[in-house]
Amino acid sequence: MAKKKTPTIKRKYVIYFWLLVLAGPSFIALHLWTISIGLWGPLPTFEDLENPKSNLASEIISADQKLLGTYFVQNRSIAKYEDLSPHLVHALVSTEDERYYEHSGVDLKSLARAIMLLGKRGGGSTVTQQLAKNLFRTREGDNRLRGGALVQKPAEWIIATRLERRYTKEEILALYLNTVDFVHGAVGI
Repeated sequence: MAKKKTPTIKRKYVIYFWLLVLAGPSFIALHLWTISIGLWGPLPTFEDLENPKSNLASEIISADQKLLGTYFVQNRSIAKYEDLSPHLVHALVSTEDERYYEHSGVDLKSLARAIMLLGKRGGGSTVTQQLAKNLFRTREGDNRLRGGALVQKPAEWIIATRLERRYTKEEILALYLNTVDFVHGAVGI
């Protein structure tokens, strides 16, 4: 009777190694897919991305172009990119997202750095991810997603890449500066 060959220990480790190497990315891809199809809650639609909601002031203007009055919940108006100081734009990009012009919404290098250093040398969120959070409140009380940070952060990545496909870098910067919370409850530039 012939003896059965048993796999060597080395071969077992090679198999386990490849299972781990393939299982990790497969799990991440599956997780991102379930978020993108709305299994954990609805993501913004194409229309939501094209027309983000904001509490802008309504201005009543006369026929001769004079401002008659303003009605608002938050006294806000939109600042266009052309109206922004280049120094403001440079300061924002250099402090919040130094690789802003090099990524498509998610900066994997900064994300890896933030994970490895536990955020000690800056976070991993890009300006576009912060805009996604500001526009669609992926982490606050009016959050539409279930599942905590393991769903909310990847949802920001998905929304950020969708925003990058819809808007130019300049439009994203203007949208960000119009939605970011500043000190003393001031919202936007």
